[in-house]
Order: sequence, then C-alpha cells, then structure tokens
Amino acid sequence: MQLTFVALFLFLVSNAWSSPVPKKNENDIQFVHPQNKKRYFDYDSFGQPLRGLNIGGWLVLEPYITPSLFEAFRTNPDNDNGIPVDEYHYCQYLGKDTAAERLTNHWDTFYTEADFEDISKLGFNMVRLPIGYWAFKTLDNDPYVTGLQEAYLDKAIQWAAKYNLKVWVDLHGAAGSQNGFDNSGLRDSINFLDDTNLALTTEVLNYILQKYSADEYLDTVIGIELINEPLGPSLDMDKLKNDFLLPAYNYIRDNLQSNQVIIIHDAFQPFHYWDNFLTPAQDAWGIVVDHHHYHVFSPGELSAEFDAKINDACNWGPDTLTEAHWTVAGEFSGALTDCTKWLNGVGVGARFDGTYPNSYYIGSCANNEDISTWSDERKMQTRKFIEAQLDAFELRNGWVFWCYKTESTIEWDVRRLIENNLFPSPLTDRLYPNQCNFA
Repeated sequence: MQLTFVALFLFLVSNAWSSPVPKKNENDIQFVHPQNKKRYFDYDSFGQPLRGLNIGGWLVLEPYITPSLFEAFRTNPDNDNGIPVDEYHYCQYLGKDTAAERLTNHWDTFYTEADFEDISKLGFNMVRLPIGYWAFKTLDNDPYVTGLQEAYLDKAIQWAAKYNLKVWVDLHGAAGSQNGFDNSGLRDSINFLDDTNLALTTEVLNYILQKYSADEYLDTVIGIELINEPLGPSLDMDKLKNDFLLPAYNYIRDNLQSNQVIIIHDAFQPFHYWDNFLTPAQDAWGIVVDHHHYHVFSPGELSAEFDAKINDACNWGPDTLTEAHWTVAGEFSGALTDCTKWLNGVGVGARFDGTYPNSYYIGSCANNEDISTWSDERKMQTRKFIEAQLDAFELRNGWVFWCYKTESTIEWDVRRLIENNLFPSPLTDRLYPNQCNFA
C-alpha cells in the first residue's frame, strides 16, 4: 500500500516573482510567502475532508491490479515461473517496442474520462496519480518504456479539473527502488540512495515540481508527493532527509519560489516522527504527512480478533490529532485478508492461508473474489472496518482509498465494494455509526 527527457526544459517558469524569498540556513529557514502569488491549498479551510481515490495500476503497473497483463506470460498452470514480477521485468521480457504497444493499449483503456466523471458522481473529491521516474527519464540500462506516460498524466489532470476533483501527483517509483516492492517498478532491490540513482530521481522530481507547481495547475494539483513509501527501516533516514527531501523542499521554495504543497510519506515511521521536520513554524503548513494504513501484511494482524482490528482502525485517527503537520491517510483498503492473487507479489502466496513463507494457516482463500461465497459476517465486517477507517481518517484532513478499480479483486476495488454495499454511498452514510466513540 524506474527516455530521455521529453522536452524536459521546454516548460519554463515564465513569471518573475515580485517578492524575494530569503535563502534558508540552519539557523533560519522561515519561508515568507510572495504576496502576489497563489497560496498553496489550505487543507484546513477546504470545508470537507479529502475523500479521494488512488488511480492505481495505471501509469505504474501492479500485477494484482491488472493480472491479465502478466498472465500473458504464463507457461504452466502449476506455478508462476516465467511471469515477470514487476514493470521493469515486464518491459525487459517484451522489449521496448512490444512493451510500448501493450502498455499504450493499457493506458488508453484502463482509465478513461468516464472513470473520472464516475468518481466525481460518487462523491469523491480528489484523486492521487502515481507515476514512476521512468516515465520521464531512465538509466542507460533500464528496459522501461518511457516518454509516453506524461501525456496520460496531463490528460488525467485535465479530466480531474473538468469534474471538480483535486489531484496529488505522486512519484511512485525511484531509480533503484525506494522499497523493493513491485509497486516501485523494481522488486527485490532497494538502491534508491545510491549516488547515480539518487541523482536521476532528483532530476525527475525537480521536473515534476517545476511543471506541476506552476500557477496554471494550482487550482487542481493540491500537492506533489516527493516519493511513495520509502522503506525507512531499510534506508539511511538522515540521507533520505538531507540528500533528497530537503533539496526538493529548497528547490520548490527557493528556486521555483512556489507555494505548492509538499507531500512526505511517513517512511513507515511512527506517529510524530516528522513533527520536527519542516515544521509549520518553518513552512506555515505547506507540508502534508502521508500515512498508509493496511491490516493484512503480518500474520498477527490477520489473525487478530475483529474487535481488535476495529480498535486499531479507530486509533489511527486520534494518533494524528497532535501531529505537527496536516496529515492524510493516502492509502488504505477494505482488505481483511491478503488472499488477492499476487497482492504479495508474483510467485508469492498469502499469509492468510499459510502459503506465504514463514506464515501459518488462518483461513481459506478459495473463491476470494466471488462475492456470492462471502458469508454475511464477512460482508458485515468489511463494511464495519471500512467505516471505522473513514471515521478515523476524517478526524484530520481525510483519506485516499487504494484504489478506484482493479480487474478482478473486491477488497481493493471501491467500485465493487460500492456495488456490493460494502463501502458507504453516499460517502457519509453509516450502517455502523459511532464505532470509534469519538467525542
């Protein structure tokens, strides 16, 4: 929960700033807003929580979201041998020309304007748009298709604006991978902070910051996420902060003199970890901390009593109330199992049924995607769990569900959840009000 830049510098900041921004140093990093420029989006004054959806599996492939793209490689029914595990290997196996043909068809069809219209009609007010570094520029030996995705990102922003949806642009994959997850583009590798990878990722991020922080975007793009889910426990956090996050901050505030909101994922650190990093006193609330909450990626969570799961979900809200920054739950789902095929990766089983390494049997994953086989209790628990999360996250600035749609799974697909009365529609509807007993 990786082209050569296409006209990288054709987009230039065209307007000079009328009020200078003082340079920051270690003793004084106060940011003064230019008087004649748009302020960033004010999350507290929006008038409602962010109620958003992730556009997952589109511009960054994830096998469990679009398994048909990966099933095309299957050679036998007994195992996943030969099936690429991520977008890097998908492109490597096909070669760039064939990969470009297949991916272009995917980009043209998996999401269209009609989806954004439906998202708006359902009452959501925001979308998060993941994109990988390789959409803009690649390492010399990268197999990725490149140079095409930016046009789809721009089109999605236009659709969002048309249907009154706000947008986060999310750099979802870094060169070398920031977490080793398939959703970074490259699985089983965490080399993001190596000098070459860091330099390229920074170059791409600066381009994204420059383009999508321009005044023409600020009414729709209300934040840019510097990097999705850096795996803090496996990274040098000081290097992440000092060599990546702070330079990005300085670039947008000093070089671009932009008031765009910066989104920082919590890097799987505990609540309040980021309280003293770019505090509101230093940046007047121009920072959002993005917390991702899932309850299916350890045997202990999966085997917990349901009341404990509700209690955990409820606690995710109050724990943010005293954090220094605006906070949004930028990813969460309706999942109470990890049974969805390839959720844990191609060739990897599920913890729920004990097929994941070093796990144990909790229950069966058979017919997990056939809603007709779900018991009334499972349906009730799914709805209750989702409602508890929504209530908790709306104590602060809101939430972004992962994700709007998939090819086949239910627990990660808001369309299917709504169709089966497992997700509130309208979004403020509650079958199980006051579960969390918030005052």
